[in-house]
Amino acid sequence: MDELIDILTPEGKPTDRTALKSEAHQKGLYHATIHVWLYTNDKKILLQKRAAVKKVFPNHWDVSVAGHIGAGENIELAAIREVKEEIGLTILEMDLTKIGLRKDEIVHPNGILDNEFKHIFLCELTEEISNLTMQDGEVDDLQLFDISILKDTTKHGSFMVPNFRKYYDFIYDKINTIL
Repeated sequence: MDELIDILTPEGKPTDRTALKSEAHQKGLYHATIHVWLYTNDKKILLQKRAAVKKVFPNHWDVSVAGHIGAGENIELAAIREVKEEIGLTILEMDLTKIGLRKDEIVHPNGILDNEFKHIFLCELTEEISNLTMQDGEVDDLQLFDISILKDTTKHGSFMVPNFRKYYDFIYDKINTIL
């Protein structure tokens, strides 16, 4: 779905410009996204299988929830909105623990220029996975995996979205400091 997003400088500063997400990806404009990693207290993480119709990494397992921050939208509220939209889970701002901000500059094989600043959050999953609902066209499956899958580099790229610059190591370490 195309949406209006704020455009950032290559340093992550606001430009006071907006563009459609499709234009940002076509021109390589910098923008902000959220990643929410849902974990359980028994060292499991919720991964979503990206829908088969996705333009980037279809049918690959990925972060629990990810999405673009709408133009003028608060970062935490965007995370809460995306969690509700993609997996039908209601969370509160106090449930989110921000663990980082990451700059990625990725040129995808299909021509998408994905220059983004990811605001990364952890959130404990206390709901049964069977109670979650998947957003059509975004998510084809949801499963809990042992956190060790983040360290299994044989899974990165074929089974899971490729591990960019030790991102999965960072998530693994951060979740382990909480548990």
